[in-house]
Amino acid sequence: MRTKQWHWRAGQGWPVIEAGSQAPTVVFLFGGRAALEESDAIARLAEHLPRERFFGCSTAGEIEGSNVHDDTVVATALWLDRSQIVSTSARLSEAHDATALGKLLAQRLTTPDLKHAFVLSDGLQVNGSELARGLVAGLPPKVTLSGGLSGDGAAMKRTVVVHAGEVRDDCISVLGFTGAISIGTGSLGGWDPFGPQRRVTKSRGNVLEELDGEPALALYKRYLGPQAQGLPSSALLFPLVVQTGDGSAPVVRTILGVDEAAGTMTFAGDVTVGSSAQLMRANFERIIAAGEGAATASLGTSHTAPGFALLVSCVGRKLILKQRVEEEVEAVRSVLGDDVTTTGFYSYGELAPNTTDAPCQLHNQTMTVTTFMEG
Repeated sequence: MRTKQWHWRAGQGWPVIEAGSQAPTVVFLFGGRAALEESDAIARLAEHLPRERFFGCSTAGEIEGSNVHDDTVVATALWLDRSQIVSTSARLSEAHDATALGKLLAQRLTTPDLKHAFVLSDGLQVNGSELARGLVAGLPPKVTLSGGLSGDGAAMKRTVVVHAGEVRDDCISVLGFTGAISIGTGSLGGWDPFGPQRRVTKSRGNVLEELDGEPALALYKRYLGPQAQGLPSSALLFPLVVQTGDGSAPVVRTILGVDEAAGTMTFAGDVTVGSSAQLMRANFERIIAAGEGAATASLGTSHTAPGFALLVSCVGRKLILKQRVEEEVEAVRSVLGDDVTTTGFYSYGELAPNTTDAPCQLHNQTMTVTTFMEG
């Protein structure tokens, strides 16, 4: 396994691209939506690398090594020696809901010796909980899964996915890894709950209607006070931790949109009736330390450094950390080592298992690390 990385900036373009004679197995592209859609970044990169091997998405921030950028494009070429990649995609219109889309994608991806699937999804129109549920149901039991929902900075207007070099705004893309490759995942948050626990008394999938019998949006606004004027983006600073009561680990949910007329809030994943919900706020040191914990979990019991790592963190963490945002990426690299190539993005939702033996599910406000090692 070997890698090369390049960084595009508006007004500067790409640096000199020397990729060698052998085409990379895959090129990951993470960038600002306008940079991917409106600039010549992809076209210029395709002059040196095969466009059909470009995969990625729009972001709320791009990760390049220990650096975090905005409205740029980070390209990371990956050459695999003893493993292979297969890919598939689906338009959102191909199924009636995200669960069915997940099952459809899993069916299309099925191939012998599949080890892991990495998914990149539209970030605003897809229920991430349903998507994860469908993929888990459709993939073979031993196949692991991770990924994220694409971003659009703090604007939350529209997101895009890059599949086989094509930029789409209604797409889910999945890469499958096969052969002699070991892949690990880790995910951790670091936020603190506060205030009373409320009961979810009315919801529809990822649309929260009532908490303790009160309109959910009105109750949430009372907690936010003056910051309620900035909804939905200000809600990224105050997510909910949701506990279903069935013994499963709690999950964090971030608001993607609000309906003022209906008094409801739409989340990136399910908020089930009967669950308990509690507001969360930032603990700076714990948020940064969570990067170290996620990286450690991704390595499992392995004592060999991986060759490559994909990082998916949440836009809410970036908004909280501000100028300290690179510290959480540095925390990941302090575990993986400076020789490991890292890339990734700030997202509207992260997909990963809670623990090694747990199924993949949607998270918000976490740092998720996926590590790759051949052999």
